[in-house]
Amino acid sequence: MPDLTYVIHIDVDDAYAEAVDGEMLQAAAAATLAALGRATAELSVVITDDETIRQLNRDYRGVDEPTDVLSFAAHGEQEDSEQGGAPVHLPPEAAAELADYLGDILIAYPYSMAQARHYGTDPAAELRLLVVHGTLHLLGYDHDSPEAESAMWAIQEEVLAQFGDRGLSLRRYDP
Repeated sequence: MPDLTYVIHIDVDDAYAEAVDGEMLQAAAAATLAALGRATAELSVVITDDETIRQLNRDYRGVDEPTDVLSFAAHGEQEDSEQGGAPVHLPPEAAAELADYLGDILIAYPYSMAQARHYGTDPAAELRLLVVHGTLHLLGYDHDSPEAESAMWAIQEEVLAQFGDRGLSLRRYDP
């Protein structure tokens, strides 16, 4: 088995610190990375409130409402607004240093707990689903077509089964 090196930062708002198991969130992200053969990776998971997520959803997606999870990938075409929207090119040293950083996953704790109640899902399983889902988005997976959704859901199911969570991916997300 290859040597796996994952750095998974967990940041939980104080209001939810007692209810969230950070090690469980790290395990869900690590299991996703391992399932896809990533030997090294770094990412952040933030558990926050609905209003923070609503503001980010509005600012970055144009949707002025909370959601369960948002993923912000660190790689891809990034634009520099000071350069008229031209892509940003990092010096090789900086690019190498940041190569393993995948990005950030933000989860709205109240929204996700309401969702868990709605679907009859264990709160810990709901958070695992959202971490796996967010990690897959950071790795470039999406659910914007039936084929892409099927592929993403299959990986989610495979990873979540390791935790005894089955059938959670049967829920549908809006593309």
